[in-house]
Order: sequence, then structure tokens, then C-alpha cells
Amino acid sequence: MAYVVTEACIDVMDRACMEECPVDCIYPGDRMAYIHPDECVDCGKCMPACPSEAIHWEHKMPDDLQPFVSANAEFVSEHGLEGGGEDIDPVGADHPIVAQRKPE
Repeated sequence: MAYVVTEACIDVMDRACMEECPVDCIYPGDRMAYIHPDECVDCGKCMPACPSEAIHWEHKMPDDLQPFVSANAEFVSEHGLEGGGEDIDPVGADHPIVAQRKPE
């Protein structure tokens, strides 16, 4: 995995990153988007497109956001997401790290 969506996306999810992604590897959960680690090609186009600066490169992830690396991978795996997220409806669920946070 090269890029990871983190907590700044929770309850924002404006999908600009999804529109910019050339390989369509970003999937909508209920309150946050998730990047599929096996589909991401490390192009970095999603990062500047994100208005909330929620996307980070895995290898420069701030320590306090490190749990989101596994959360992205676990979410797409658990829900069997593959083949493109731009045209699908939100899954209707989130990884527990997101679901446990109170809406703002």
C-alpha cells in the first residue's frame, strides 16, 4: 500500500480523491473512504485532491495515524471490495476505528 485515508476524512468524504484516482482504488465506507492496498499504484494523485488533507503516504505516516494503515486494508478485505470504488454506493459500514468515533 502506498497511500492511506485517515481520520480527517471521517464525516467529510467529498470523493474528490476518488475522481482523481486513475486506478479507481478508493472505496466509500459509511463515514470515510478507504484505499485498497493491492490496487493502489503509488501515483499520489489522490493526496492533493483531498480537501481535508486526510490522505498520507504510508511511509511518512504520522505516528498517531498509524492505525489507519491496517484499517484501510482490513476494511476493503472484510467487505470484499475490488475492481473500482468510484461507481459503487457507500458500503454502509466502517472499520471499527472509524465507527467508534462520535460524529462531529
